[in-house]
Amino acid sequence: MTNTSTVARGGDSFPAPGRRRHAPQRPAKARGLSPRAVPYVLLAPGLLVIAGLLLYPLGQMIVISFQKVGIPQINGKKPATWEGWDNYTRVLDNEIFWSSLRNTLVFAAVTVTLTLVLGTAVGTLLNRLSKKMSTFVVIGIMSAWAVPPVAQGVIWRWLFDADAGMINWALNLLPDGLSELLFGRSDWTGEPWLNDAFTIYLVLIVCVLWSSFPFVAVSVLAGLKGIPAELYEAARVDGATPWRIFRKITFPLLKPVFSVLTILSIIWDFKVFSQLYVLMGGPNNREAFNLSIFSFAEAFRSPPKMGVGAAIAVILTLILLVVTAVYIRQIVKTEDLR
Repeated sequence: MTNTSTVARGGDSFPAPGRRRHAPQRPAKARGLSPRAVPYVLLAPGLLVIAGLLLYPLGQMIVISFQKVGIPQINGKKPATWEGWDNYTRVLDNEIFWSSLRNTLVFAAVTVTLTLVLGTAVGTLLNRLSKKMSTFVVIGIMSAWAVPPVAQGVIWRWLFDADAGMINWALNLLPDGLSELLFGRSDWTGEPWLNDAFTIYLVLIVCVLWSSFPFVAVSVLAGLKGIPAELYEAARVDGATPWRIFRKITFPLLKPVFSVLTILSIIWDFKVFSQLYVLMGGPNNREAFNLSIFSFAEAFRSPPKMGVGAAIAVILTLILLVVTAVYIRQIVKTEDLR
């Protein structure tokens, strides 16, 4: 009689005598892995990537900011020498740093405000449109958001070009009387919009606003879809105006969304580089520098002073951390008071 692995009894299968059933796999705790450690183990690969791509370069930047790094150090002919706080002293004693800081702060304040206001208005409008029309508009505005920063600068530099720009061409189409009434002149041929720091930043604000508000609009639209329609219907029945509805219902419920969008906009607008670089045609106009352009100019323009450029970058990073921390603290305080 041959051996069989199982014996059937009453329709059920049982292991044959002499056969051992495989032991069940031990749980994680039995293998020595604490349940509390499981999330950290799963996050470890991502944290390693972040450390390699972000934290290590940040640490290197901080180290270089205390050193003298130029052409001889880059070529390996001389080792980097320790400068201590001298690079930071040079930066703070430079008048260009303070004008760059002013340009950065004013530009960020204006652009963040306009981006949030326009994005919220467009998001509210999209919420009132039909599904097909809303999808069509979203695709259109997101096309602007998807344009790379360098291409954005090229587009707007061409629009405001003194010789072949469409802005001068369009202004020349206005009737002379209307142009004189509005602007005090009728001939716009050869107008050098991008030679003056003030007009450069006006163009930069329009450029960044054009490419930034779609993200805010779509984010606000997503948040509005999660608000129950009954709240708006009840408010309209009570006779609330659209502004009161937004102030009492929409804004409080979307406050977490606005908080995240504000922080992201501050970070992005503080670090604007590519668009301004292209609009200026390089780091040529010192009056139009922001901190990013100033850092690049000090680090790479002849003679390169990478230690000074790194010090400016560290200062910019610290400013961003302080601004973000203060804003988050205000959010937390507001939530605690509610």
